[in-house]
Amino acid sequence: MATPELMRAVTVPEPGEADALVVGEHPVPTPAEGEVLVRVVAAGVNRADVLQRQGFYNPPPGSTEVLGLEAAGTIVAVGPGVDAARVGEDVVALLAGGGYAEHVAVPAGQVVIRPAGLDDAAAGGLVETAATVWSNVFMHAGLRPDETLLVHGGGSGIGTTAIQMAVAHGARVAVTVGSPEKAEFCRELGADVTINYREQDFVEALKEQDVRPDVILDNMGAKYLDRNVRALATGGRLVVIGMQGGVKAELNLGLLLTKRASVSATSLRARPSEEKAAIMADLVEHAWPWVASGALRPVVHQTFGLDEVADAHRVMEASSHIGKLVLLP
Repeated sequence: MATPELMRAVTVPEPGEADALVVGEHPVPTPAEGEVLVRVVAAGVNRADVLQRQGFYNPPPGSTEVLGLEAAGTIVAVGPGVDAARVGEDVVALLAGGGYAEHVAVPAGQVVIRPAGLDDAAAGGLVETAATVWSNVFMHAGLRPDETLLVHGGGSGIGTTAIQMAVAHGARVAVTVGSPEKAEFCRELGADVTINYREQDFVEALKEQDVRPDVILDNMGAKYLDRNVRALATGGRLVVIGMQGGVKAELNLGLLLTKRASVSATSLRARPSEEKAAIMADLVEHAWPWVASGALRPVVHQTFGLDEVADAHRVMEASSHIGKLVLLP
């Protein structure tokens, strides 16, 4: 079947509220050298997409203006330098943008075989969170099976993925959540400690339960910096992946030295394609067996059609969901 010339896709002509999202017709991208063209069946909605819509998180230079950092689908064409035998593969893809569309072109190394046993929605919501958790918690922070991981926002897509991956790895898990319902869900996923941040200070709550996190995965940034450092175990590693609580805070270097701890901040989207390809290869080797065994399953809260993308963003901003929101173009 020939690839159509036009496709439906979501862009943001002017930053704004959810209504700023526009579904329109765009040319189907032509895969460049080293790229494949994927016909999209599902695309995850991520908080980074909301920030981009608001004008706070622009795509890397040269990237598409179409939103969407992950997708599942089928390879329908390849660019120069890519084996034509890949046409027809059912895949999942880590994107710099372009997932909110019927087709997306992406470097071949960022596209891997879709794990068996996942429906379209689960496959579409798998890669961004899995790659974020794997690259930060395992590749960067080096979480060991006998250690404790603290995840802020345990009920989020990142949180539900991190709990499952850490448990499958043999680590203990503590999470902060915003409701009793999210706490219960996280416990069902395997979290050992749940802390309602609306009712408890997480540092005091951890101390009361004699829990000292070896690794903290933080999406809050400045607001939690001091408390995160105080909560860390000796030799602990704090990895900041979001700035929902601001960008500037005072860091107590004396306490950091005393604990022989480290603080780092990372971003996935702007990394070179070669690094993303290495992360994807690592996922296939280490995390896909967890998917195959059922130890790792994307938690899909709700699906939306492409025309309902504004509703998906409103749900994301309300933070009332557990797990992932997914578009089905």
